[in-house]
Amino acid sequence: MAYGIQLPVQSQSTIYAESWEAAAGPDDLLAVARAADRAGFAYLACCDHVAIPRRLASAMSTVWYDPVATLAFLAAATERIRLLSHVAVVGLRHPLLSAKQYATLDHLSGGRLILGVGAGHVREEFEVLGADFERRGAVLDESVDALRAALGPDEFPEHHGKLYDFEGLGQRPRPAQDRVPLWVGGSSPAALRRAALKGDGWLPQGDPRDRLPAQIARIRELRERAGASGPFTVGAIAEPLYVGAPRWDVGRRTLTGGPQELAESLRAYRAMGVDQVQVRFRSRDRTELTDQIAAFGAGVAPQL
Repeated sequence: MAYGIQLPVQSQSTIYAESWEAAAGPDDLLAVARAADRAGFAYLACCDHVAIPRRLASAMSTVWYDPVATLAFLAAATERIRLLSHVAVVGLRHPLLSAKQYATLDHLSGGRLILGVGAGHVREEFEVLGADFERRGAVLDESVDALRAALGPDEFPEHHGKLYDFEGLGQRPRPAQDRVPLWVGGSSPAALRRAALKGDGWLPQGDPRDRLPAQIARIRELRERAGASGPFTVGAIAEPLYVGAPRWDVGRRTLTGGPQELAESLRAYRAMGVDQVQVRFRSRDRTELTDQIAAFGAGVAPQL
């Protein structure tokens, strides 16, 4: 089972951000990315919001680094770790614009992009950018099809749909990968169907352990009915972790313990059919976080 990490610092929602992140910056992002690369993590993930309305700012904060710029910055400082948008709200932008940005990122990084996409949830973002919030699910459905074409091998991609129509327009550089993996985020019935029928993987949105087996079974059922074939990556987001015995209050939901104990707990995800698990560590500063990443890679990961 592969393991990845959502970057700290670049998004600072009060749901998960640690207090030290408020004063952190590029050097901290670099240190975390390099630590994860050394520790064998499969990917670094970066969220996407353009602008946060005042009514949500106290909870979500307004700190949301741009995913393409951030992942490109970290690509140059890492060697093998993949770069995941978790998730890009692609309905906010024309597919050719998204394709230009992410194809360039894949080209510059030597083929390390995983494009995670989602419908979005902040009405004001859509309205100010002239995007359709009410029909964002349908927009995402067609955007996925358009992005498949625009991120494919053809220099002059072609797509003819209800919302987007293009041909005869060239875009280079092309992605380094023959097929950029496209993972679909979300846990609603519509998101599950979209992931099963249009995606190469599924990124759940906060599903607890007891809900995952039914969600995974539904995806398998949809794919079987549609005759879908090819690799498909099922993801999960683990509870907060702390490797070892913490000497501070890490919260009652945090999984703590030695490598064997944590590995045993995380292997339950694999038994459900999960292929990759996203982990997050409690920390009081950058050094504690990078130490946790190293401890996980050395002790827990080999047992997964």
